[in-house]
Amino acid sequence: MFVIENTNSNPFNGSFTFKGQITDSTNKWAIDGTAFQHPAGQLYLIWSGWEGDVNVRQILYIAKLSNPWTVSSQRLEIARPIYHWETNTNPTVNEGPEVTIHNNVISLVYSASGSWTNTYCLGLVTANIDADLLNPSSWYKHPNPIFQSANNVFGPGHHSLTTSPDGKEDWIVYHSARFSGAGWTRQVRTQKFTWNADSTPNLGAPVNRDTPIQIPSGDQARVRYEAEDARIFNNPRVVSDPTASNQHKVGYIDYPNSLVIFTIECPTNGTYVIVIRNDNGSDGSAQATHWISINNGTAFQIPIVFSGWESWGATMFRTSLMQGVNTLTFKKGDNFAELDEIDIFLDA
Repeated sequence: MFVIENTNSNPFNGSFTFKGQITDSTNKWAIDGTAFQHPAGQLYLIWSGWEGDVNVRQILYIAKLSNPWTVSSQRLEIARPIYHWETNTNPTVNEGPEVTIHNNVISLVYSASGSWTNTYCLGLVTANIDADLLNPSSWYKHPNPIFQSANNVFGPGHHSLTTSPDGKEDWIVYHSARFSGAGWTRQVRTQKFTWNADSTPNLGAPVNRDTPIQIPSGDQARVRYEAEDARIFNNPRVVSDPTASNQHKVGYIDYPNSLVIFTIECPTNGTYVIVIRNDNGSDGSAQATHWISINNGTAFQIPIVFSGWESWGATMFRTSLMQGVNTLTFKKGDNFAELDEIDIFLDA
């Protein structure tokens, strides 16, 4: 693992400086380093690593930090794969640790099983805020996963815990397989979570991919344009589909001259984020593309990863739009894909 540093409070500004490798004295294989600061002030690093030099299992370790790039103690094992839901792959895996502190409980949420499987999931290790975190007995490993495949979402894991922009809501961001058995063909998903009475996170179950969720509190409002309201030329047609956002989609974008043209209106000149809900069921699990042009400008291609028909994903890009009416034109690219809707908002 390695560290880069930016002293600017906004990481999108300033520049990054390479600080070097971060490791303990064993210098064994390590990934997924997570630094956190105890309320008393001590910095810690938690990561996933090998016990020896052979990839038998991934273990979670903790060590003190003297600064964000220097380990200052021996590593201590917190958790290794022991339960059946953690030991069903080879190698066995505990990885992706993420720490959150709520009231007097330190919750270490981690990923277990293989990230290439439907059994990838999240587990939980906890410690009291006043405990000696370098004492193995301070950590309790919960016997069951706290977030796993459900509701047509497969292999959820490798998460981050965060809040809405206004700090009023707690959210989990994670990745999952794009479809059952997709392996490392994955997508990023997010949803709200709550807290249990014992101050551990209650992540619930993954929300079905076809169930709309409210945007995070304090986030920018989106303007949605349904594909069935766009102008279509040269073969595309509107098709009923209960999995689509408004129960309709545009398919049969089959020919080089097939066009789907959205008319969008912007309140001001600026850079906008455009999120396209699409699916790709091309033969051979091939990637598809669409050609896009803005206001009849130079066309560019966007990738659409295979997920199967009626298994929706999203493609996002940023572009400059002018105040007033703009056109967004889609043409067939490689292979085949369908359109459900687009969401547009001003890039903050």
